Amino acid sequence: MGTEIGVSGWRTVLQEDIQTFATLTGDQQWIHVDGERARTGPFGTTVQHGFLTLGLATGLLWEVCTVEGFGVVLNYGLNKVRFPSPLRVGSRIRVHVEVAEVTALETPGGPGAEAVYRLTYEVEGQPKPCCVADLVFRYYP
Repeated sequence: MGTEIGVSGWRTVLQEDIQTFATLTGDQQWIHVDGERARTGPFGTTVQHGFLTLGLATGLLWEVCTVEGFGVVLNYGLNKVRFPSPLRVGSRIRVHVEVAEVTALETPGGPGAEAVYRLTYEVEGQPKPCCVADLVFRYYP
């Protein structure tokens, strides 16, 4: 498919981060914020919001690679996102980064580029990733 360029460091899923995200977004669903109820729920504990996991994408990507020589780097969006397994509090995750596609762009300021990064979020000790996403960045002069 693409070319794997690296793997980020491990990051631990903390309830305080989940709580902060829930407060900021208004997503207070019990599977994320109510530890007591979540213990008897489908995952045995609270789970991180999928959009919080996605929100970590840029920082984890930049641990693996940065692209130099451009004046502006923009997060252009996502092409495909899936959450194949839950991300339980206390878990450790890291991201495998693959360059899926690079396309040249003509911009008013000169040549630019668009890169699609395939991010696969590995959960330590689990066979399935918690998230797979195609993140699109645009690079402008």
